[in-house]
Amino acid sequence: MTEGSTARPADGGGDRAPDRRLRRLTGYALRLAYRRIRDEASQVLEGFGLRPRTFSALVVICDTPGLRQTQLAEVLHMERSNTVTLVDALERAGLVERRQVPEDRRSYALRATAEGRRVGAAATAAIEAQEAAALAGWSAEDRAALMRLLAKVDAG
Repeated sequence: MTEGSTARPADGGGDRAPDRRLRRLTGYALRLAYRRIRDEASQVLEGFGLRPRTFSALVVICDTPGLRQTQLAEVLHMERSNTVTLVDALERAGLVERRQVPEDRRSYALRATAEGRRVGAAATAAIEAQEAAALAGWSAEDRAALMRLLAKVDAG
């Protein structure tokens, strides 16, 4: 394996893997799983001119017309300054537009353009297909259980 490689050790991470103690830790196991899904998703999203963060922002904006930038930052757990950069990129790509909020001239409401809605829907379908392929050997019950358990971890 090369540095930064996402390949697994030849023994599949068994009892002799150099990171065997780490693999017993929930956080480490989540990181490995996340990295695999994220790397595959990144490849899929490249075809749409998106990255995982811009995809997430676009989907939230498509689903919540009029969302303010500060709300987007909260939803995505980002610093507001990073959200501005993210929205700038989506706006340059013609996927979203900012509109000043009449009652608060310091705030901007975000809306997806027609192209943004089209790209958001197509990218979402591609990501859903990628995830289905990644979990092809899993039953629907196992996938639902994973989502329930991840929600529990997120809730604390």
